[in-house]
Amino acid sequence: MIDRRRALLLLSSMLVLPPGALAQHAYPNKPIKLINNFPPGGPSDTIARALSNKLQATLGQPLIVDSKPGAAGNIGADFVAKSAADGYTLLMTIDTPVTVNPAIYPSMPFKPGDLKPVIVISSSSLMLAVHPKLGVSNVDELVKLAKTREINFSSAGNGSPGHVAASMLAEKTGARVNNIMYKGNTPAVLAIVAGEVDAAIIATPGLLPHVQAGKIKPLAVTSQKRSPMAPDVPTTAEAGLPGVEFEVIYLLMAPASTPEPVMMLLQKEFAAALSQPDIRETLRNLDMTVLAETGAAADARLARARERYAATIRNAGIKFE
Repeated sequence: MIDRRRALLLLSSMLVLPPGALAQHAYPNKPIKLINNFPPGGPSDTIARALSNKLQATLGQPLIVDSKPGAAGNIGADFVAKSAADGYTLLMTIDTPVTVNPAIYPSMPFKPGDLKPVIVISSSSLMLAVHPKLGVSNVDELVKLAKTREINFSSAGNGSPGHVAASMLAEKTGARVNNIMYKGNTPAVLAIVAGEVDAAIIATPGLLPHVQAGKIKPLAVTSQKRSPMAPDVPTTAEAGLPGVEFEVIYLLMAPASTPEPVMMLLQKEFAAALSQPDIRETLRNLDMTVLAETGAAADARLARARERYAATIRNAGIKFE
């Protein structure tokens, strides 16, 4: 009788809670999937796994990383956009599926508005580097040479950050740039190391070991501040290319109609994880700056990137092939 009375009291107390409070109380009560929409082993996968290990203790549920790469991130993004908006299927991604791809693909399987940012985790720059055989030692020499002949750049694929950044370089300087497409960052890096191409604009961590080995020469990084991993390499602005700036934004997204109490809980827990020294060290080793932006700040960062890249894509004539 006592147990039955307690159960009835508990039930009645839950029924008087507002719906949002009840949802927040109940969530999460099963494993959460983090969909990585780029190949396993890349930066987004590394971030997803580091955060999932940290958050399963605080959330009390496993966070399972599931890679669904393809179509420049559209496949995994579409999967999450069409998933139940209950906080159990989230997207760990870079910004390009919602900032670059809408300007490149004539038809998208989802609308950028079908997803909303939970939290902007971090940003990283790209490095502009050349093969030594090209015979240039700084950005000015590269641009002068590229006005006399075409320079081959390797990129990780159509619409990849490196592709857009190289197109931005051509747009701002008049350099003759020929983008050679590879299937991912790793083959694009190997192409410049082997001298198959003249240059590349690729994420700094992938190029840095080869810079240190003397196999390629760094000319600039595309961030507003110098990279802590390559403090001797100037920014593009310092090197005389103020308009050629590019940041890769890493963020967690959810289906747009995910309840606000769930969003708030996720924002709180992910922000707490990002404040931990070991997570910050992991991101620093990936040449990333921790941002931990939510709400209006996250929306504004994505909107600025979308507007800026759309102009370059339009002027360069980049489109899905």
